[in-house]
Amino acid sequence: MDEMPVWTRRQFTALSGAVGAAALTSPAWAEEASQVVEIDLRRETGKLDHIWSRVMGSDRAAITMREPWRKDLERFKNEAGLKRVRFHGIFNDEMGVGANGNFQNVNAVYDGLLDRGVQPFVELSFMPQALASGTKKFGFYRADVSPPRSMEKWSELVEKFVRHLVQRYGASEVRQWYFEAWNEPNLTSWFWGGTQEQYFELYKASARSVKAVDPSIRIGGPATSAIQWIPQFLEYCEKTGTPVDFVSTHIYPGDDQAMIFGKADRYREYDVVPAGVALARKQIDATRFKGAELWLNEWSSDSPAMIAHAITQSLPHCHAMGQWQISGEYEENMVANWVFKEGQNGWGMLARGSVAKPEFNTYKLLNRLSDRRLAVKGPALASTTDSGKFAALVWNLADVQQAPGIPGASRERKVTGTRKAMLVRMRGAQAGQRVQVSYVDQERGSPYPAWRAMGSPQYPTREQMDAIRKSAELAAPELKMLNGRGEIILDLPPEGVALVEAV
Repeated sequence: MDEMPVWTRRQFTALSGAVGAAALTSPAWAEEASQVVEIDLRRETGKLDHIWSRVMGSDRAAITMREPWRKDLERFKNEAGLKRVRFHGIFNDEMGVGANGNFQNVNAVYDGLLDRGVQPFVELSFMPQALASGTKKFGFYRADVSPPRSMEKWSELVEKFVRHLVQRYGASEVRQWYFEAWNEPNLTSWFWGGTQEQYFELYKASARSVKAVDPSIRIGGPATSAIQWIPQFLEYCEKTGTPVDFVSTHIYPGDDQAMIFGKADRYREYDVVPAGVALARKQIDATRFKGAELWLNEWSSDSPAMIAHAITQSLPHCHAMGQWQISGEYEENMVANWVFKEGQNGWGMLARGSVAKPEFNTYKLLNRLSDRRLAVKGPALASTTDSGKFAALVWNLADVQQAPGIPGASRERKVTGTRKAMLVRMRGAQAGQRVQVSYVDQERGSPYPAWRAMGSPQYPTREQMDAIRKSAELAAPELKMLNGRGEIILDLPPEGVALVEAV
């Protein structure tokens, strides 16, 4: 067998420049942009907790009964390891629950999840009109977001609902679920027609109703937007003796940093989510609820490297990170009149027609990591197994402007970053070790190149959708061989990720 090569710095720099675009071929650029990542195959650092697969978000309860949505759920379960899904509106009037509790459609919703091996993360919302104190509505599906006219009647409905779930699915099953009261009650122009005090009272009534059925069933909140109300919520619960089994909140990269952190533009967008998670953890641990599970059950990014970075930086602080949202079957604000569009493409990690987007394919790569974490230096997350089969996700982090709220609102997608030739050094690897490399970025594992080549149709034909769907799937891995120092070089565009796996 030929002796494996050992790259000199001069050779590495030359190759770094060669893999860039024509405008980026100077040695000066190569020196600046090239990056070294080290994975120590000899040193485990503990359990790699798959916080990214514990929950994902998706629109509202009624939409989960559609066949295309259920197909997307199956893909997320089978290909990305999804454990739970969270959605709004189990009590929406379109579900027919009403004031007295008609659970026919509720059964269809939860049966559909459990039949596919996914549990619900139960959001107790919104208000049946028969119980509502007002007429404030939200969204395309006209959900009533008013406080209840009678807290006693609301409590009766919640208790009857939970009791029905236990009778249908069994106490041992429902004890594995998570229940939270409402969604983003601090957004009074959108999701809540009452005050903070009224929300706290709703939470207390909901928590006591859940526990009245079974004290072992978990209930939490406040499910707020932008890491708000956590100290006030926990103080209220402590004073009133209200149970809190976990804390839930949300944050998006484009959220108002002055409101969250006290200073505008304090962080790059790729650091907003992990900084928010760390802040929430600090707030929780300053109370008697120290150590309670933190569920970030809404956040989002369409950038593969940002997803990998945010998750990795959040690992020490939270129990779960649920990206919003899994499917292009999505109608919260509107029925979109496009499948793909330029700019900030909107939510739905699988586009309509179950077309994989880079976000979905990033989670597919994350799912191929095991649960034993390896020590790394640089932008990487790595794992190993009992048999020594390692896998390492490596990324080229870029600052990518993210949609501030309404999907598809901007036709411009701003990316600040450079292409990099990244030297990945596997310490402890054998010379000549064979590896396979899978890539995801805006060109690879992405539907956009094929869609653009067709002229960017607003409504792709069935034949075009078939072609786009095939083009968006992960390509077969590249087979490579580590050199004599256990190294390979990866060519990654801005925001690209690559998974290196032992063969």
